[in-house]
Amino acid sequence: MYILCMAKMYNLTQEERDFFSLVHDAAFINPFGPRRREINLKIHGSREADDRSLRAKSFSKVGSRVAKFESEHKADFSLFTGKDRDLVRTALLFDLYHRYNDDFDSLIAEQIKAGDKTCHVPFAGEALSLLGKRGFSPDESIMYFAFFYQIRRAFYFISNNIAGKSLSMENLRCRLWDNIFTHYTRFYEEFLWDRMEDFSTLLLGETGTGKGLAASAIGRSGFIPFDEKSGCFTESFMHNFMSINLSQFAESLIESELFGHKKGAFTGAVDNYQGVLSRCTPNGTLFLDEIGDVSIPLQIKLLQVLQERTFSPVGDHKKYHFHGRVIAATNHSLTELREQGKFRDDFFYRICSDVITIPPLRQRLKEDPGELEILLEHTVKRIVGEPSPDVQREVKNVLTKELPKDYPWPGNVRELEQAVRRIILTRHYSGDIIDTSEGLQDHLLKGIHDGAIDADGILSLYCRVLYERHGTYEEVARISNLDRRTVKKYLEIKKQK
Repeated sequence: MYILCMAKMYNLTQEERDFFSLVHDAAFINPFGPRRREINLKIHGSREADDRSLRAKSFSKVGSRVAKFESEHKADFSLFTGKDRDLVRTALLFDLYHRYNDDFDSLIAEQIKAGDKTCHVPFAGEALSLLGKRGFSPDESIMYFAFFYQIRRAFYFISNNIAGKSLSMENLRCRLWDNIFTHYTRFYEEFLWDRMEDFSTLLLGETGTGKGLAASAIGRSGFIPFDEKSGCFTESFMHNFMSINLSQFAESLIESELFGHKKGAFTGAVDNYQGVLSRCTPNGTLFLDEIGDVSIPLQIKLLQVLQERTFSPVGDHKKYHFHGRVIAATNHSLTELREQGKFRDDFFYRICSDVITIPPLRQRLKEDPGELEILLEHTVKRIVGEPSPDVQREVKNVLTKELPKDYPWPGNVRELEQAVRRIILTRHYSGDIIDTSEGLQDHLLKGIHDGAIDADGILSLYCRVLYERHGTYEEVARISNLDRRTVKKYLEIKKQK
């Protein structure tokens, strides 16, 4: 005779349901957005000024609730039904993810040092066992463990690589997170975690703003499956992010670097060569820097790769599949390049699933002067190898003393990094303003003084001064408070004369 034992089913109290509803919202919302802080405040139940402390105390409170469920033998979402089951399921995942935050951070740091070789994950067995005890199947447990790793890498790289507290940088961190997980993480979890290769990203911004750091934050945060047999993730995030600067190669070599070539395909091709498209792994990302510099024929070939997901090496008619996701970047105005016929519209529309603009340093400092202190701390630590308040203080004193208050930082964050190095070496930095607009400015002032210039001429010269300094119609329009088409008209006046 067989006795069928039915597990006791539970319902949440209204208070528990309200609490776990907050946890559910926190689990799927952008962690860098203001809404997440509001939810953390509600979970914690009091006001906290420091975000890091608030996050830690919120996680602790969720952990206490889960621990109570464990003591009551209810820490298994299959013991609940309906909406309660979903709330408990999410809360158990939320708790497990944060329980292993420090372990994942250590693994990430170890993997950075190890490079392409994958690292053993010593805490995987324990985490997978806990997932199983909480009601998840073996396949679900492995999938969620890999998902935890992806979420932690995204938070790690966005937090560490994208420093700054200005509004534009807060917005940038939110945009990068959404680029990886979409605007609602649950949608990504259900439908897109293994289907992101068709979502290309375009990064825009001036030279030195940090487009490469933004690209690596996205590229090193893709989903990587976990192999339970080996106790490792299937590949290293250091290996599956590939970057190529298209402007550094001669036109005759770019195609080979991208697509590869067969032996004998051209003079000097003494061996088969794998281009970056071949080397990009199924879970990888390819970063095409300076995409605005490539020729129309190459744009057409890249467009075919993105549309058909196939390519052929130079001298080879066989089709190979391209697996990775593409991120492209440029410091040029693609609007102007498209108007000039130098950048194809169809190629633009194929790589613009998401367009993210990296803000210039002058904008960040204008929004929040305290941004400089954060960047100096971040830069000095990277150069010296550890925090050094004395070095940071000396660097800031030199910058304050020797640069004008409204110094525009034409080289952006890259210039700031070199300024710090120069100050460490020489205790001086006088800036690097290359202003080709001085002659135009003198001409404008002289024309006004002599009464030899009309209103159209004044606006034309003024727009040219701004264009020489900032390089785009958009920036001229913003500063002059003119419509972009008006700016273009006044810039064209000189060309017509």
